[in-house]
Amino acid sequence: MSEEIHFASAREIVHRIRARELSAREVVRAHLDQIERTNPQVNAIVTLVAERALEQARDADDRLAAGADVGPLHGLPVAHKDTHATKGIRTTSGSPIFADLVPDADELVIERMRAAGAITIGKTNVPEFAAGSHTFNPVFGLTRNPYDLSRSAGGSSGGAAAALACGMHPVADGSDMGGSLRNPASFCNVVGFRPSPGRVPSWPVPAGWSTMGVQGPMAREVADAALLLSVLAGPDPRSPIALETPGSAFAVPLDRDVAGLRLAWSPDLGGRAPVDPAVTGVLEPAVKAFEDLGCSVEEACPDLSGADEVFRTLRAWHWDLALGPLLDERRADFKPSLAGNIDAGRTLTGTDVGRAETLHTALFHQVREFFGRYDALLLPVSQVPPFDAAIEYPGEIAGHPMPDYLEWMRSCFLVSATGCPALSVPAGFTQDGLPVGLQIVGPHRADLAVLRLGHAFEQATRHGTHRPAIA
Repeated sequence: MSEEIHFASAREIVHRIRARELSAREVVRAHLDQIERTNPQVNAIVTLVAERALEQARDADDRLAAGADVGPLHGLPVAHKDTHATKGIRTTSGSPIFADLVPDADELVIERMRAAGAITIGKTNVPEFAAGSHTFNPVFGLTRNPYDLSRSAGGSSGGAAAALACGMHPVADGSDMGGSLRNPASFCNVVGFRPSPGRVPSWPVPAGWSTMGVQGPMAREVADAALLLSVLAGPDPRSPIALETPGSAFAVPLDRDVAGLRLAWSPDLGGRAPVDPAVTGVLEPAVKAFEDLGCSVEEACPDLSGADEVFRTLRAWHWDLALGPLLDERRADFKPSLAGNIDAGRTLTGTDVGRAETLHTALFHQVREFFGRYDALLLPVSQVPPFDAAIEYPGEIAGHPMPDYLEWMRSCFLVSATGCPALSVPAGFTQDGLPVGLQIVGPHRADLAVLRLGHAFEQATRHGTHRPAIA
């Protein structure tokens, strides 16, 4: 029964709880058992609140028995990303500076998940301040890939992705500036969705008008990611960029005939993102699945000129704004790569930021015109398969040196700069058995269309059903 529960879809679990076929207590216990069995090997969940979760499960069962209205996530156990503030539960951001921080309030995405009936079981591991796409920090250490424990689980939502792959929870919240929802999903054979800016409002944040960093859902199936998005999305007066579309717009069936869609396939973004042949070796045959579904596929890439400067400038500006004062006080407690990024933000002038914003606007129109010809863009999520967990980032890809910890993530961060919704969906495995994800990018605010296309690919290929041996 436990195995049946911890790899069931979120939608099935919710249905069975509502139908009284399962109790919330049974569901929570099954996931706690799976955490006890698998987490020591991967270090995905770093703060566990088992007794609190069981108490919430008892309350959930009592409410259902009393005939109370219940939310769309009623009884689902979830461990939240350790950069997302959780009232009464330690939230460290992977930094020794906040190793003992216990927030006195939930941030907005946690508010929404709890109001929808989710049961908090703990927190998932992150890189320090969610900077970088490899999950390790001095507080909790390294998260390992469930498919090969010597490899990286990706990041910054690496703990969430590894926990999903191992059946520790059915859905997860994450965040993404340069690939933090998509890269770990690719590395761990799960689904990660970067929604359009404003689709999931964020609060509190220091720069509410910024569009580079977003929060969004992860799951083992696209439909479960859509279920969580239906809870996370929707307007909120505390966010100045929140989109007005209600979350209920995503609580719809994703089945759709995709025949006739015009798709662009770009293995390396026009030469801007060198890719390991092991990745393209998996994705090139995977892309043919869309042709079998009746789509037309041709190799093409949008004009992404300026995207690199936009991302790097606005990201450095963000880190200086968010962490500059803290760096002055505690520089020794920052990893060198992050400290260097904050320092880069401090060298920026108003002219630099203004130029980035001008390029950002031009990029919007370049991509808008591209999607006048194509319904979606297909490309690699990660330029490499999961790499050696002992290194911070790959030093080279296909003979091209990677000068810093961002360069190897170009296939994700160039997409971030466009503001387009982007989905990572399992696409197969290398000859070494390492997961590879396909990235599906849609026009601005076409979140539902991207989810539907990803769902069609997932149902046709079923790569996401291959579980790691340790699970």
